[in-house]
Amino acid sequence: MGSAGSAGGVIPAGLLDGVRRRLAESGAEPTPARVAQALREQGRVLGDAEVLGAAEQLRSELVGSGPLEPLLTDPRVTDVLVSAPDRVWVDRGGGLELTPVAFPDAAAVRRLAQRLAAVAGRRLDDARPWVDARLPDGTRLHAVLPPVAVGCTCLSLRVVRPRAFMLGELVAAGTVPPGGDRVLRALLAARLSFLISGGTGTGNPEMVLRRL
Repeated sequence: MGSAGSAGGVIPAGLLDGVRRRLAESGAEPTPARVAQALREQGRVLGDAEVLGAAEQLRSELVGSGPLEPLLTDPRVTDVLVSAPDRVWVDRGGGLELTPVAFPDAAAVRRLAQRLAAVAGRRLDDARPWVDARLPDGTRLHAVLPPVAVGCTCLSLRVVRPRAFMLGELVAAGTVPPGGDRVLRALLAARLSFLISGGTGTGNPEMVLRRL
């Protein structure tokens, strides 16, 4: 047993690439048994922790969001941005923050972007190096491949949160300026038309009505 298994089931990147290729060729799901078999085919036999760690990493990469999955499941995160393998950013409502999350290399970022594009039913390759689409769960996907993106595939995921904030919460957060709540209530009471403008996710009149 090598030292690769000493870090919580982490196996060498080269060995993991071999497992990935074998699973991709067969179209098989990365179950622990299949990962163990693929490792044996490469002349390596690892312990349970290594096999389970490899299976989880591959499952996340092949059917999940790879290294980004923990960020996307954080209820505070609204945006995840990748500008380089070791430059992964999140927005939790207070501006962009650099995270310790990293991809093995630029090829891993490209693979994830292409797989997510395929999930959204879109094409992402050298002939069409950009995509703007929605994933099945509503997450907004934007990705750009080199050479349009410089150096590495750039990936942006905007998470749609199911909960609508109440007007009082928006006022407390500073989203609605002081007195803005009274203006909105007066507009609705008078049944006047009004326009809400802003970036993606700003909302629409129906959402405001629900919040009131």
